[in-house]
Amino acid sequence: MRFSKVQNLQTIADIIGCSYVGSDDFPVYGMNEIHVVQEGEIVFVDHPKYYDKALNSNATIILINKDVECPEGKALLISDDPFRDFNKLSKFFNPFKPATELQAKDAIIGEGTIIQPGVFIGNNVTIGKNCIIHPNVVIYDSTVIGDNVIIHAGAILGADAFYYKKRPEGFDPLVSCGRVVIEDNVGIGAACTIDRGVTGDTLIKEGAKIDNQVHIGHDTVIGSRSLIAAQCGIAGCVVIEDEVTLWGQVGTTSGITIGSKAVILAQSGISKSLEGNKVYFGYPAEESREKLKQLANTKKIPEILESLKKLNNK
Repeated sequence: MRFSKVQNLQTIADIIGCSYVGSDDFPVYGMNEIHVVQEGEIVFVDHPKYYDKALNSNATIILINKDVECPEGKALLISDDPFRDFNKLSKFFNPFKPATELQAKDAIIGEGTIIQPGVFIGNNVTIGKNCIIHPNVVIYDSTVIGDNVIIHAGAILGADAFYYKKRPEGFDPLVSCGRVVIEDNVGIGAACTIDRGVTGDTLIKEGAKIDNQVHIGHDTVIGSRSLIAAQCGIAGCVVIEDEVTLWGQVGTTSGITIGSKAVILAQSGISKSLEGNKVYFGYPAEESREKLKQLANTKKIPEILESLKKLNNK
């Protein structure tokens, strides 16, 4: 998330009430998650396992819970609870704005677009030309939709990321202030749910087609002209490259990449990144021919055991 105007380090430290390392006027352009953070932005880290990764990331300002040596050209915000303070900054720079009507006055809707009854359109939404938005679709704040997009009934675009920190009193959510961005010629089926990015974008690229009842997690990218069949569950921070096909009820773990033109057969579970231009099946998903051979061999186990039993009885 980029701020509407450049802030300085002292202002940021004052907002969250923490100490800092760096000049008072050190420029701060925004804040982001570590996998998408850019120069001039804040990233938070609260676990020793990820200190080095954060300090050596593209981030220029690191919100951290330990006194460490500040890398050259960067600044530090020293906090006893970086997760809490990252949330404070999210709420300060992107406060929740309640809706007062079914369609926000500042929504921009392109020529030829049809909005069916019961559609909710939040603040700062942009919808392109010649789209069809079917009844009871919910489009949260700041969503961007391109031209010639069809969204079927009951789809929800922009709900919060499923991202929590476990505390003694329960689960503390990471505040979501990112967006959903839908490019041109995308089709979204009935009752789909597409979560917004935590600080960046969840992106559905040009020409992708998504069947009914598909869930897409925060900060995920769906490649151009990909096909996703019904009841797939795609976790957060997944990259699905162009022209990938996911058949029904495929599920993925977070943070993986599925290569271009890969095909994942129905009910497969993806636990690691997969190369493109191959067909996969099973859990964990492997190349389908190898997986099917394994299943065929498994069926032979009773026959093998019976043969061994006969040999032992001789």
